[in-house]
Amino acid sequence: QVQLVESGGGLVQAGDSLRLSCAASGRTFGSYAMAMGWFRQAPGAEREFVAAISPSGISTQYADSVKGRFTISRDNAKNTISLQMNSLKPEDAAVYYCAAASSLPTVVDGRGYWGQGTQVTVSS
Repeated sequence: QVQLVESGGGLVQAGDSLRLSCAASGRTFGSYAMAMGWFRQAPGAEREFVAAISPSGISTQYADSVKGRFTISRDNAKNTISLQMNSLKPEDAAVYYCAAASSLPTVVDGRGYWGQGTQVTVSS
């Protein structure tokens, strides 16, 4: 079992920045780090992919809606990932979920482990 704990959510104004973090613990896949990512879900909407990063950190993938504004990074020594969100828009408001899986495609597909989520609210 893998546990994922998100932090860093909050209320900001449009145009502001916010940094989310996710700490992973528990069972890992042998000596290899896991691919990890972020999804979000706004009220009444389906959960959608935001960003993902490969186990090595070399490869990243972003949703078109956040490209150029959000940056995903990881610290394998600390088993954490972060999502730096800049130029936030009201439409970015959602519950943000951390995800982890054995590979980047698996994370992007939304298959794997999930955290409990952290709320991001953006006022206009």
